[in-house]
Amino acid sequence: MKVLIVEDEQHLADGLRFNLEAEGFTVELAADGKRALEILLSENKEFDAIVLDVMLPEIDGFTVAKKLREAEIFTPVLMLTARSRPEDVLQGFEAGTDDYLPKPFELSIFLARLNGLLRRREWFQREKIFTKNATGANDLFEINNKIIDFKNLELRSEIETIKLTLMEAKLLRHLILNAGTAVSRKTILEEVWDLHEDTDTRAIDNFIVRLRRYLEDDATNPLVLQTVRGIGYKFVSAGKS
Repeated sequence: MKVLIVEDEQHLADGLRFNLEAEGFTVELAADGKRALEILLSENKEFDAIVLDVMLPEIDGFTVAKKLREAEIFTPVLMLTARSRPEDVLQGFEAGTDDYLPKPFELSIFLARLNGLLRRREWFQREKIFTKNATGANDLFEINNKIIDFKNLELRSEIETIKLTLMEAKLLRHLILNAGTAVSRKTILEEVWDLHEDTDTRAIDNFIVRLRRYLEDDATNPLVLQTVRGIGYKFVSAGKS
């Protein structure tokens, strides 16, 4: 497994590299956001995971994550942040990160979160997610003449293929598995993003807006991802209430 560590604190970056290499990983370092984007976008180097600090010189971690997703690079990102307020965590998720770890942290926790992120991606790509709703053995779910391919983290139609981030896939999977049931924003925070604090839920709404653009025939009049006033959202597979 190959990991890119984007961290401007040299002692922390060196320590993480030493310990990851001891675990069998191949590691490359970048000391700022600009260098990280050069490695990933200009040099086109590929990694199995990216460890990304938020507070970076040149370009911050939020912007790095956003630019990667805009370039359709969906390598799993573990964000390191001293700003661990729920609002900051959600901002990271909205930018395209897949998990977060507040500083300071124990090495064992870091390794567990990184390995968990890698396992989660492999699980999405290799395991069956659906039973009753699956359209085939390859984790395909069909809605509105579009195919959601959870194995490859894609949403395909006749005219385009859209890459899904892990966070988009997790949210969509959760709503589909609870099809026909109103899912509260609080439940999404806790069961999809593992946040257990009262916080601004606008990031969830922004994710829903994006998923509606992917799924709905008319995103301004959603029939599949419906708003349940005062509660949250409901997935309706037939596009009917």
